[in-house]
Amino acid sequence: MEHAATNPAFTVGIALAAGVLAQGLARHVRVPGIVVLLAVGVFLGPEGLGLVQPDSLGEGLSAIIGFAVAIILFEGGLNLELARLRAQGRVVRSLLTLGALITMIGGALAARFLLGWDWRLALLFGALVIVTGPTVVTPLLRRVRVTRAAQTILEAEGVLIDAVGAITAVVALEVLIQPTSLASTAEGISHFALRFAIGLPLGIIGGLLIARALRVHRLVPDGLENIFTLAMVLALYQVADAMMEETGIVTVTAAGLIVGNMNSRITRELSEFKEQLTVLFIGLLFVLLAASVRLDDVMGLGLAGVGVVAVLMFVVRPIQVAVCSYGSGLTLQEKAFIGWVAPRGIVAAAVASLFATSLDRAGIAGGAELSALVFLVIAGTVVIQGLTMGPIADALGVRRPGDNGYVVLGANGLALAVAEAFRDAGSATIIIESNADRANRALAEGFQVIFGNGLAERIALRTQPEQRAGAVAMTPNEEANLLFARRMEEEYDCPRAWVALDRVNGHLSLDVVREAQVGVLFAHRRDLTVWSLWLERGRAVVELWERGDVPEPLEVELEDKIEAPLRAKQPAREPLLPLVVQHGTEALPVDETTEYIDGDRAWFALDGNRREAAVLLLQGRGWRRVAPPLGDDLPDESPSPS
Repeated sequence: MEHAATNPAFTVGIALAAGVLAQGLARHVRVPGIVVLLAVGVFLGPEGLGLVQPDSLGEGLSAIIGFAVAIILFEGGLNLELARLRAQGRVVRSLLTLGALITMIGGALAARFLLGWDWRLALLFGALVIVTGPTVVTPLLRRVRVTRAAQTILEAEGVLIDAVGAITAVVALEVLIQPTSLASTAEGISHFALRFAIGLPLGIIGGLLIARALRVHRLVPDGLENIFTLAMVLALYQVADAMMEETGIVTVTAAGLIVGNMNSRITRELSEFKEQLTVLFIGLLFVLLAASVRLDDVMGLGLAGVGVVAVLMFVVRPIQVAVCSYGSGLTLQEKAFIGWVAPRGIVAAAVASLFATSLDRAGIAGGAELSALVFLVIAGTVVIQGLTMGPIADALGVRRPGDNGYVVLGANGLALAVAEAFRDAGSATIIIESNADRANRALAEGFQVIFGNGLAERIALRTQPEQRAGAVAMTPNEEANLLFARRMEEEYDCPRAWVALDRVNGHLSLDVVREAQVGVLFAHRRDLTVWSLWLERGRAVVELWERGDVPEPLEVELEDKIEAPLRAKQPAREPLLPLVVQHGTEALPVDETTEYIDGDRAWFALDGNRREAAVLLLQGRGWRRVAPPLGDDLPDESPSPS
């Protein structure tokens, strides 16, 4: 085992597995993933069990970091929406320019006066902590949904600042390694501008070509779209870096922004594929980079190192946001929240690790201390800000309100009937559907629709599940329904979830569903496929009824005359199906726990061929039709049960 630990392949394999497991554990315990990743990296590294040895990778570590950063930043750009970005463009531009300068100067001053570093090393540290990073900010914003303005600014800054910060740090390193002179400083500034002058056009052109290739029918064979995009992104990154070092980071971010905002036939699949790769590489990099940090170096920083982190969090960041958001129209609470959230991510760690090696090669002292201080900043900002982000958002009142309607998985006839009932009850509904024809039908009926696979994290999170009253899963696939419901509750903080179970074609055990702690729609198993077809073809209609008093003898008589014969003919199909009940102003799906009380309103689907029997059942149980459906010619008064 000791020999295996020095094997580069063993190190990468263990780091990959540990990274995925750590992120899975983080979701279960509901803490930011990077917190667990940092702890796991240290535990498995040379300071712990010694199973992960980053030094064994040699030059391969920089290659792995390059490929991973390319994919992570492309995926970050892919998720930025230009329309939302333009709305907060002035603040974002200020944060990327003036804000970056403020952070660099503030970080350098803190390192200089608290740690006593020389000015060149202090400025290099200031450049390294400019970045925040999508690998940390985006997952945190998915857990804590805040106002649109604050979310847009933080997401955009997290993606775009990486390029600014990394290039600034590279230029600072170039100036640091060379003899200090006015000429070297001017050359460094010109290199900064040149990297953007090369990287931005190359990224825009590359993004346009990738998007165009994906839009042309059959130009990229079916099934090869994702790996085609991956290969092109990695090639763009390497070509840009070959033209000028550290230019690729600008190129792939710009390419992702272009591809993500151009409609293509596989945008959804591409996003899901990139998300999976991003999760994989984030885990790998954080484990490797955490393992490469020596705890003795971190501890050697002492209280002065903690002071630097505190200055960045409590002084530099609030000043930066106050200056950059002046006159922006943001509320004071939004400014305070943005000023609190600035966790550092993978790019800061990756660049610091590479710089430590470069400084050692140049014979300049301080490489290990620099890497240790950046690690301390990452750990401190992520742990403190990540764990307090929710309470701070609540205290400032910037969290978006919850209980805002329901998420419906599926757009078949029955799912649309439930969605329509929610809408009639005044509860907003958002539908997830992966079938284009059904999605278009739902759009035509006026529903908000997200086209895609509801099991994909990116699609599910677009519904803002933590703000919803609940989620209902109504596809023909019971396993997919249950998995979706569990994820919505356990991973995405949706308050409640329900699944539909088919009486004829279903095979999920009710015990399994109950163990998952999700509700069963329509109270128990139903003939879902049949009801869906009936509703689509107009055989079944949906009616609104109101609960009132009912004489007990009438209810008993109806039980004997109608319900008992129906049960005797099992598997006979029921003539009605309860969909949604409204208690006062609250609309809820009907499930096994539903108890009706006087004054309740409920939406029922009625079999048109057995309409009279369905009406008798409802009226016998104390329900009165509020309004008949269009074209109904049945009398309003209750027919005689005899």
